[in-house]
Amino acid sequence: YLSQWEKEEGNIDAQCCVAGLVGAAYRIILLRPGSALATAAADSVTMATLGAVFGLSTCLSAQVREEPEDPLNYFIGGCAAGAVLGVRAHSYLTGTTACLGFGITAALMKIGNKEGWRLTGPPKL
Repeated sequence: YLSQWEKEEGNIDAQCCVAGLVGAAYRIILLRPGSALATAAADSVTMATLGAVFGLSTCLSAQVREEPEDPLNYFIGGCAAGAVLGVRAHSYLTGTTACLGFGITAALMKIGNKEGWRLTGPPKL
């Protein structure tokens, strides 16, 4: 039996690919590049790669540290994905910022999930 959170973790590549397509659509509309198909493909591949790096880094960290439910694993995965984004952008600043941003966001999402935080829906009374 898998919880909804675990099911969503397993679909991270598909979610990132969809995010890449949405991001590419906005980029195509706003910047009007020469080839819309090439831009959409490149952005989708980048997002799918980030999702794969996040998943792989999180799982490896959990295996090495032998603490599968620790939010630090998610920080490490997010930081690795941010570093890949920095390499893709050829920018240390982008990589550092994305590492911290993705890492902190992933760790907070894991902490929130463990503690039952809610972002949407009616309040618990």
